[in-house]
Amino acid sequence: MRSLNPAYLHRLTYSSRQLRSIQRLGQARGRQELFVAQAPEQLEVLRQAAIVASTESSNRIEGITAASKRVAAIVLENATPQNRSEQEIAGYRDALALIHESHAHIPFSPNVILQLHRMLLRYLPSDGGRWKPTDNEIVDRAADGEVLRVRFRAVPAVATPSAVAELADNYQRAREQDLDPLIIVPFAILDFLCIHPFHDGNGRMARLLTLLLLYQAGYQVGRYISLERIVEESKETYYEALERSSAGWHESGHDVTPWLEYFWGMLLRAYDEFEQRVETLLSGRGAKTLAIRRAVERRMAPFSIADIETDCPGVSRDMVRHVLRKMRLDGAIAPLSMGRSAKWVRLEGSADEALGVADRAPDGASPRLPGAPDHDELDGETDSTTNRGGR
Repeated sequence: MRSLNPAYLHRLTYSSRQLRSIQRLGQARGRQELFVAQAPEQLEVLRQAAIVASTESSNRIEGITAASKRVAAIVLENATPQNRSEQEIAGYRDALALIHESHAHIPFSPNVILQLHRMLLRYLPSDGGRWKPTDNEIVDRAADGEVLRVRFRAVPAVATPSAVAELADNYQRAREQDLDPLIIVPFAILDFLCIHPFHDGNGRMARLLTLLLLYQAGYQVGRYISLERIVEESKETYYEALERSSAGWHESGHDVTPWLEYFWGMLLRAYDEFEQRVETLLSGRGAKTLAIRRAVERRMAPFSIADIETDCPGVSRDMVRHVLRKMRLDGAIAPLSMGRSAKWVRLEGSADEALGVADRAPDGASPRLPGAPDHDELDGETDSTTNRGGR
C-alpha cells in the first residue's frame, strides 16, 4: 500500500537523528541476544509478566477491562472466561500465544491476518475472520454521539481485500530487497491501520501484527517487556503521531516521520526498561527494592499496588507496600485514594522526563506518557456507525 509502495520508499530521506535511533535499536538488539543467552531463568520471569501485561493493556486501550487477578488467571491458567470482556481477553491471549510460539512460521499474508482476527474474536458471536462489510471512518463525537469531525476515511469496504493483498505483497518485496525492518515494519502497521480492514478489532490486530513482524526481524523485546503497556501509557502521543502521519495517506502525500519517531521511541523505551529489569534481577541484594522503585518511576499515570506487583514478578505485596511507604516519606509519590483500590501518583521531578518520540530527549530518556484522548482515533476498533465507542 501507500507507505510501502516502491516509488514512495524510493523518495524518502532520513536525518542523522533518525539514523542514530536506528543504530541505537540495532545495538539494543545485539545486547538482547546476549541477555537471552546468559540469563534464561531470569528472562522467564519477565516473559510471564509481559504476557499478562500485554493482554491486559491491549484490551484496556479499547475499553475492555477485568480485574487484574482474573486477567492473570485467564492468561496464565487458561481460566474459562465468564463474561464478554473476559472472552475478548481470552481471544487476545490465544492470538498472542500463537505469535510467541510460532512467529518464525507465520507469513504476513491476508489469510494469516484473517486467521489471527478469527482467533482474536473466537469466543464471541461475531464475524471474526471477515473483512469489514461496510465502509468505516474515524470521527470525533460529542457527548450525545453527534459527529463533530471526520478525522480519517479508511479504505472502502469493497477495496479492502485487494488493499490488504497489496500491503502484504509490498511488505514481502521490501523484505526481499533487504530494507531495514525498523522502517518497513512501522510502515506496514501504519498502512494496516489506514486500511482499517475490520469492523471490530483493528487496534488489537495492529498490536499483534507489530509483535509478529518485530519478532521475525529479531527484535524480541516485546516478549519480555509489554509494548502494549507502553502504547497504553503513551496513548495521546501515539494517536497524535498516527493522525499526523495518516494525513494525505490516500494520495501518497503523507509524512511518515511522526509515526516512525513514535514507533522507534516506543522500542527504545522498551529496550531501556528491559536492560534495567535484567540488571535488577541479576544484581542480588537490594534487587527487589530497586525493582519496585524503577517500576514506580516508569509509571506516568496513577497506579495501584497491583500494577507494581505485575511489573515486579516474585516480589511480595508486603514488600511493595514497604517500599511505597518509604517513597511516600521521601516525597517521591503520594496517594490519590485509600482502601483496597487505592491509587498512587509519582510526583513531578521524581524521575526522568518521559519522551514522546525517539531521540527528542537525551539518550536513555523515556517517552512522555500523557493520558488517553476522549475521542475516537485512527486505530479505534469499530466502525463509527456503531455505538461502541473506539473499539
